[in-house]
Amino acid sequence: MSTLLGFDFGPRKIGVAVGQTVTRTARPLATLRSRDDRPDWPAIESIVREWQPSAVVLGLPLNMDDSPVDWADRVYRFARQIQGRFGLPVHLTDERLTSVEARRQLWSRPGPRPSDHRWEDAVAAALILETWLSEHPCDA
Repeated sequence: MSTLLGFDFGPRKIGVAVGQTVTRTARPLATLRSRDDRPDWPAIESIVREWQPSAVVLGLPLNMDDSPVDWADRVYRFARQIQGRFGLPVHLTDERLTSVEARRQLWSRPGPRPSDHRWEDAVAAALILETWLSEHPCDA
C-alpha cells in the first residue's frame, strides 16, 4: 500500500488531500493559504513528514480548450519545488472542473451549509487524487 498526497494549487490557496493505492480513495486534509505569494512550506513540510507519501499528485489547471491557464507556470514551479525539497515524484493530472464538483459536493451535503470555502480546495485536491488513482492501475 502506498500513501499519496494530492494538491490543488492556486495562487492564494492550496488544497491538500491524502489517499492510498489499495482502495484508490482520498480524503481532504487541509487548505493552506499562500503567504506573500509563496506556498506555506512549513505547513507542507509538516504534512509530508506526517503522511510519508511515496508520491504527489498535482492538479494541472487547463482551460476547456486544453490550453494551460495563464498562471500554469506557477504550478510547474510548485511541482519542481515539491520534487526538489522532498525528493518525491510528482504526477500532474488534468484538474478541470474539480473546484466546481467540490463546491457541488459541499453544498449537496445534508445539514448546515458551509459558511466559507475553506474546504473547497481540499475537496478538490481529493477529487484530483482520486481521478489520478482511477486512471493509473499500478502503484505510484
